[in-house]
Amino acid sequence: MAKRIMLVTGEASGDLHASGLIRELKCLVPSIYVYGVGGDRLQQEGMELLYHIRQMSVLGFGDVIKQFAFFRRVFRHLVRKMDEYSPDLLILIDYPGLNLKLAKAAKQRGIPVFYYIAPQVWAWGAGRIPKMVKIIDKLAVIIPFEEALFRQAGLDTQYVGHPLMAHRGTSLSREAFYQKFRLNKDRKIVGLLPGSRITEVKRLLPEMIKTVTGMADVQIIISKASTIDTGIHRDLVNSVPGAQTIEGYTPEIMAYSDVLLVASGTATLEAGLYETPLIVVYRVDPLSYWIGKRLVKVDNIGLVNVIAGKQIVPEFIQHQFTADAVRPVLQRLLIDTTERERITAELKKLKQTLGQKKAAENAAQMAASMLADFPSS
Repeated sequence: MAKRIMLVTGEASGDLHASGLIRELKCLVPSIYVYGVGGDRLQQEGMELLYHIRQMSVLGFGDVIKQFAFFRRVFRHLVRKMDEYSPDLLILIDYPGLNLKLAKAAKQRGIPVFYYIAPQVWAWGAGRIPKMVKIIDKLAVIIPFEEALFRQAGLDTQYVGHPLMAHRGTSLSREAFYQKFRLNKDRKIVGLLPGSRITEVKRLLPEMIKTVTGMADVQIIISKASTIDTGIHRDLVNSVPGAQTIEGYTPEIMAYSDVLLVASGTATLEAGLYETPLIVVYRVDPLSYWIGKRLVKVDNIGLVNVIAGKQIVPEFIQHQFTADAVRPVLQRLLIDTTERERITAELKKLKQTLGQKKAAENAAQMAASMLADFPSS
């Protein structure tokens, strides 16, 4: 009889990491039925989607408030599906606003809860950790210092490695990439990564474009996520002569650009693993920023800086993120060899910190052990 797994993630990075987990889990437990909330990659792994991550895309407290009624319906629907299917395991991937509530509902129903990729409560809500201990059975973390943090609180936690370590690599050589997109190998490239959610692209891309507008002898390439409609990019990109939008080659953009402007999030770490100098930028709605300033307890928000424990790449957040402020830093990184070498050396150290553990494989083993410990109902 197939093991029933309910899985919920709300973002593109979660879809990527969860698909790797399910792929590995199938090798250990061949007969599984997975349903819940995910994206294209999870669907390709055979998951039945009740909701697509495109529907779940929000940025900040303001957006959550605007879609409160929708998320309440989603939560109630998912709880009904818990009752209907009685899953053998609930797998949650980050996305704490919804997932911690689902964990509580599952715990009340005697459904084991496996959380892969912990919410970053150490940054904004350490008070939630004791509550997590009560509603999560096992936690797989992907940032080294998180293991001790959650273990000390009494939560069964294992550092499984970072999944991005397995996803590094390009499908095109530098030469092939330059040829495909008609890039000049004698001119510097600035890559823009404005994010995978519509709201963040709308907030960040215009200022990114403004930052690079008028920069002489520089080629501009913009990474477009598959979740973003082409029209959102078109008008902005047309305002910069020679700039082009590229979809499906984000690793190449990260690896072959000379400098990157990257929306804060998983992409900052992914870019850092290619050892490319980058600048972290971000902007949310005023309400979210006001609340965030009172909740966030860390000095930096870019993952490369958080994991390093210091600022190794520049950050421009909220009102600091203006074209006039970022452009001189960007220009310096394009020409200052010493600064570029410093950043590259720090990013190499970062990779050593993450180690070579196979995250999806290790997380799958944890999930498989839970399926074995809790017999099908």
